[in-house]
Amino acid sequence: MVATNLKSETMTLMEKRSSIEAEMNSIIDRLCQPGGPGLSGNLVDSEGFPRSDIDIPGVRAERHRLSELRSDHREITEKINQNIQVLHSARLPSKSSPPTDQGNEEGSNSQHSAVPSAGPSTSFHGVVVRDSPNSMDVDLVVSLPYAMVDEIADASPAAEDGLQLGDQIVKFGSVEAGENLAQRLASEAQINQGRAIPISIMRQGAPINFTVTPRTWQGRGLLGCHFRIL
Repeated sequence: MVATNLKSETMTLMEKRSSIEAEMNSIIDRLCQPGGPGLSGNLVDSEGFPRSDIDIPGVRAERHRLSELRSDHREITEKINQNIQVLHSARLPSKSSPPTDQGNEEGSNSQHSAVPSAGPSTSFHGVVVRDSPNSMDVDLVVSLPYAMVDEIADASPAAEDGLQLGDQIVKFGSVEAGENLAQRLASEAQINQGRAIPISIMRQGAPINFTVTPRTWQGRGLLGCHFRIL
């Protein structure tokens, strides 16, 4: 019953996270529309006066709301990671020999203890937890994004190949979750210049797979977009 309740809680959290992502995407679209202030652009003109072409209080409110949503997204993602870790740990003993053998129980416990030592953003990225026929259903499939497209230029390689504002990166070539993500993403693009890179993203809660090809163009960089690490 505990595993079933935990699965239900996790699925609810995932639905809430998708709702947060949709609101974040909507705010990003509004702020980054042509002529808009962007996510961090100046709200004053070259002479230091408030810009007359934008609703400054509205922009400030939307930026503040986006900051709140990002914080909520991090907290929910962390909770999802924790739940997946518990579900995965609960699954491992069922793979061992029957519990009547004390020695095998100890072996199972050693497997169980090894799970929490791994970072949830790496070991449980895209994890599949499947229940055995003799215990409760804790089947769960989760892909955890680690970066989001928060800026993208028109006619850039990223835009032409299908990336959109708000897309959340689950996998970019060989780069999955871990340390030094910004540096690894840039390196992956550089070493694959002119070659298609398979990527997996989440867009408004739906998984999508396609490729992007880093290449020179009239703008900056090889992709023409910016990834914000989540």
